Amino acid sequence: MKNANKFIAAAAIAVLGGAVILNVTNASSEVNEDKAATEGKSVAWYVANIKEAKAQNQTCHDNPNLQASADCVNSLHALQISFKGGN
Repeated sequence: MKNANKFIAAAAIAVLGGAVILNVTNASSEVNEDKAATEGKSVAWYVANIKEAKAQNQTCHDNPNLQASADCVNSLHALQISFKGGN
C-alpha cells in the first residue's frame, strides 16, 4: 500500500512539474513575440520578403521620423544586401 501512495505522489509531482514547465515556456514565447513586435522584423526576414522591404523602405522615406526605427534600418539593410549580392 505504501508503494502505491509513493507512486501516486510521484505521478502528481511529475504532472505539476510538467505544468510549470509548460507555463514557463508559454511565457517565454510571449515575451519573444512582444520583443519582436517592438524591435521590428529582422534583416533576414526582409531579405526573404523583398516586396515588404521595399514597401517598408518607401514608408520610411515618406516619414523621416521613422528612419531610425528597427524596421527602417533593417529593411534598408536587406535591400542593400539584395542589390549588392551580399558583399
